[in-house]
Amino acid sequence: MRGPLPRWLRSRPKGALLFAFRLPIYLYRLKLGWSLGHHFLLLVHKGRKSGLLHQTVLEVVRYDPATEERVVLSARGEKADWYRNIEETPPLEFRTGGQRYVLQQRFMAPEEDYAVVAEYARRYPLAFRIFARVLGYPPGEAKAVRREFASSLHLVAFRPRDIES
Repeated sequence: MRGPLPRWLRSRPKGALLFAFRLPIYLYRLKLGWSLGHHFLLLVHKGRKSGLLHQTVLEVVRYDPATEERVVLSARGEKADWYRNIEETPPLEFRTGGQRYVLQQRFMAPEEDYAVVAEYARRYPLAFRIFARVLGYPPGEAKAVRREFASSLHLVAFRPRDIES
């Protein structure tokens, strides 16, 4: 069903790709994170081996203004360092839309993933076509195949800690 990931997703980014991925971090450091709105968040987390603080910018695939919950996807699945770090130790905070939040997290259940991916495809068709191609998501396949693939993705939901569940 799913082909191999492109080489640039199988390993850590380098060179120009690393710079492009890190560019939003510099925007947050320059207090320009508000310019990214709710489409991205800066996650502050602790390294599982080093214990050092790390910052990772992630695309928000779903934002619910009522609960302030943001859902992100790990394109590298369980291999992503940030994902492995927050499995070990919950992140310290996230920043988005010019605001800073102490957070709570939840690893989404596989049955929730399809609804999030389908909503993203409806709201952002061009971005979804890129996402589908990169991750091998089968958009033209039967709904059951797409649902099975979506359940294999690694999605995490973050929300401010002071918002009731």
